[in-house]
Amino acid sequence: MAARAIYAPLVCTAALLLAVVVSPSAGLSLDTVREFLTREEDTIVFSLIERARYLLNRPAYDPIHLGAGPGRRLNASFAELFIRESEAVQSKAGRYQSLQEIPFFAYRVPFTLAPPYNFTRELYPAAVFVNVNDAIWSMYFNELLPLLAKNGDDGNYAVTVDSDLACLQVLSRRINYGRYVAEVKFRGDQQTYTSLIQAKDRDALMKLLTSEAQEDIVKRRVEKKATVFGQSITSDGPIETGVNNNSGTNFKVDPSVVYKLYDQWVIPLTKQVEVEYLLHRLD
Repeated sequence: MAARAIYAPLVCTAALLLAVVVSPSAGLSLDTVREFLTREEDTIVFSLIERARYLLNRPAYDPIHLGAGPGRRLNASFAELFIRESEAVQSKAGRYQSLQEIPFFAYRVPFTLAPPYNFTRELYPAAVFVNVNDAIWSMYFNELLPLLAKNGDDGNYAVTVDSDLACLQVLSRRINYGRYVAEVKFRGDQQTYTSLIQAKDRDALMKLLTSEAQEDIVKRRVEKKATVFGQSITSDGPIETGVNNNSGTNFKVDPSVVYKLYDQWVIPLTKQVEVEYLLHRLD
């Protein structure tokens, strides 16, 4: 299952034409960026809780076989086909008109069914295409999913993969929002960033973007949210916290898994997006 890392040229060109001029937006600031990222934490945790409801259902991720005989095997899984078709419908409905949303597969959509809306274009046109959806796809299915779901197969493939799609979309939106983070930081210190961008100094850019203290706050916060949101609440008794259970089995999703998700993947991939965006900021 390989997702596309960037938009198709047609989609990218359309986005660039719509974002010809980038002017400072009153709605884009460090405060609004932090608020967005904090709210996305809630959506991510709830999406993971929903996926953890279902068994792993591994056949949904194996290449599809269409009966016996040669040439009866598709080079795609049920999960990939489900996500492709779902994104195609959502594309027609206008989901990807917003630059915050990036599909895992490219689509040529001559028109959308959604009412027209003039989305704010805060990103620099030459850097709009930057995203790490390919890495998110690989991380989710190969690393995160086995940590979320219990082994087993109950045949509920459609609802299972639908919850996968919800997880993928919010992770993509959260991680690729690094473009907005980078844009805000660039505007706040153009002289320093311009010098490093012109020197193509990736290491210095990464160091400038990194705040280990802030990252630790974020990781601890999402772990706590998973602890709170993942508790079972009874109608006539206290919340069953399971705090003393180190395995996290009393939680709907293990808080340590959410911590690990941010520590090993969300934060590093976001910074990768930020650096890549900045390297194209002066194009």
